[in-house]
Amino acid sequence: MKPETLERMKIDVGDITKLKVDAIVNAANRSLLGGGGVDGAIHKAAGRELVEECRTLGGCETGEAKITRGYKLPAKHVIHTVGPIYSGSESDPVKLASCYRNSLNLAKANQLHSIAFAAISCGVYGYPNHEAVDIAVTTCGDWLEANEGYDMEVIFSCFGERMERLYRDALGK
Repeated sequence: MKPETLERMKIDVGDITKLKVDAIVNAANRSLLGGGGVDGAIHKAAGRELVEECRTLGGCETGEAKITRGYKLPAKHVIHTVGPIYSGSESDPVKLASCYRNSLNLAKANQLHSIAFAAISCGVYGYPNHEAVDIAVTTCGDWLEANEGYDMEVIFSCFGERMERLYRDALGK
């Protein structure tokens, strides 16, 4: 990966709902109506208007992404993506990479320039964290290089030190 690409990817340790970016990416469930973990935290922080808008979207398939306003969040938008429930199958990494790629494509289509990702599929969906981080960094790096002329900052939001360490290792930081 080019050094310029690595410079466009950052790590933040803390609460994704506090980040002032163009979009935060929610590790959502297929209904998009809220749940546990980061999904529940985002819905709670955004307020009930978020779930009302999500009801109009008709859910979301695994690997796809949909966008809403951010409401009470400092982020202008929430991009909801549904990661795969880890099964060990060959389709798992393909679907997880699609979450990142489709989220970035949606951000670009909406002329957004900063995006913060939660660790998609790493919680109750059981994806091995090391593998998931490698997929996230590789997919985002490939997207940034393919869209070199587009100004985009990617932030990996880590809830704890263990995930931070995995992202730092993957990014060589």
